[in-house]
Amino acid sequence: MKYMSKVHGEITYEDKDIITFKKGVLGFDQLRKFFLVDLKDTEPFKLLHSLEDEEIGFIVTSPYEFFDDYEINLNNEAINNLNIQSSQEVMILTTITLNSDIKKITTNLQGPIIINISNNLGEQIIVDNSKYKVKEPLIKE
Repeated sequence: MKYMSKVHGEITYEDKDIITFKKGVLGFDQLRKFFLVDLKDTEPFKLLHSLEDEEIGFIVTSPYEFFDDYEINLNNEAINNLNIQSSQEVMILTTITLNSDIKKITTNLQGPIIINISNNLGEQIIVDNSKYKVKEPLIKE
């Protein structure tokens, strides 16, 4: 399928790329359907784009690409909401805030997006750990 994003232009995605957020994404509670696709030549970054609003899309990445020691514990509510049966079903992504100065690019380690890849359910959670920041520099000096 093809989708015309106001920011990213024409994007091709498949049904398997559609993620349902029963609670929406923080700050965008009304948006429930997103698709997750790779962006050309931008590994390890992906695009999580709303199917319901052509202007809403997030650049995301696995926090483990940049933070080897990143660790979260999913509570029972999140596990039940996403119908998680095993850890192999879990994909963890964090949103990226871009900046023309590479040293000012940040990621939100406090609000990761959890996706059950076996049923394509997603939820953004808040991690109760003071060592993780909403605007953690992606590149350490």
